[in-house]
Amino acid sequence: MTRDILLLVEKCSHCFSYYDADTGERLASIPLPDFPHEFVVDRERRFAYVGHYGVETSGHLGEGGTCILQIDIAARTLARIIDIAPFNRLHGIQMDDQGRLYALSEDRAQLVVIDRPATDTAPRRAVPVGGIKSHLFALARDGRTAYAMNLLSHTVTRVRPHDATVAPVACAPGEKPEGYALSPDEKTLYVTCRWSNTLCAIDTETMQVTRRAPSRDDATRLYLYRDGRLVVSNYGERSLSVVDPATLQELHHIPMEARAIALSYHPTKPIAYVSQDNDKVGVFDMEALRFVRFIATQREPDVSFLLPMELPAG
Repeated sequence: MTRDILLLVEKCSHCFSYYDADTGERLASIPLPDFPHEFVVDRERRFAYVGHYGVETSGHLGEGGTCILQIDIAARTLARIIDIAPFNRLHGIQMDDQGRLYALSEDRAQLVVIDRPATDTAPRRAVPVGGIKSHLFALARDGRTAYAMNLLSHTVTRVRPHDATVAPVACAPGEKPEGYALSPDEKTLYVTCRWSNTLCAIDTETMQVTRRAPSRDDATRLYLYRDGRLVVSNYGERSLSVVDPATLQELHHIPMEARAIALSYHPTKPIAYVSQDNDKVGVFDMEALRFVRFIATQREPDVSFLLPMELPAG
């Protein structure tokens, strides 16, 4: 039987969980080292790769983790642990269209590349991203270009992960850039600046800000919907904003009962899954622009991924 399964990192329950997206039933949880965070799923939907951040938030001190946790999705097991020390506080994690895995070390501000993540035991390359406290990054589909969000240098930097001879190119869009969305043609990078309370559009060729608009309080994460609209999580205000990418002006404002932590989209249905800091995932209708129901979770649901999959009998 095929059902929609929501894969979910529950950061403060220290696990990777499977939920039936229709009934809200938790089907399984895989224990992980403390404070796992971002994850990505490969193109074949065979493995998920979870970065072991190792501390609760970017504001917490500590060395953090140095491992990437490889989850066998169908088997519901931790397949293996890839230790990439000395790279630590692993946060942003992405894959390109060739299946290469990229992980960003926040502490070292270096981007690590694992060419064959299903089997490799160590990185094949690493490059500095040219910022301080590098938290998240956008990745071009071919993996040749990445854009790092550097929380304490207040910069966005363009780097070439496969060519360390090319120096990072910096843009200063505002204070504490964190959320990002890369346009489908990869010519525009949209960024939230949390301390400036602004949204920006950056030309990826020139690395110059082309548009800037005020945001609501502490706009944190930014997601591009398939129809072109941007969805912004306003962490300080407990709300979502739907934004026009052409003008960066707010089209709709949706108050929430709790803070939005992360968001993912259903691949075919007009639904977003919004992780909240009251231990719920809100099921949000992208057409009606309202929450239709909530899924009760364990402590601090974070990044999610909706995957239609075959369930084992019984």
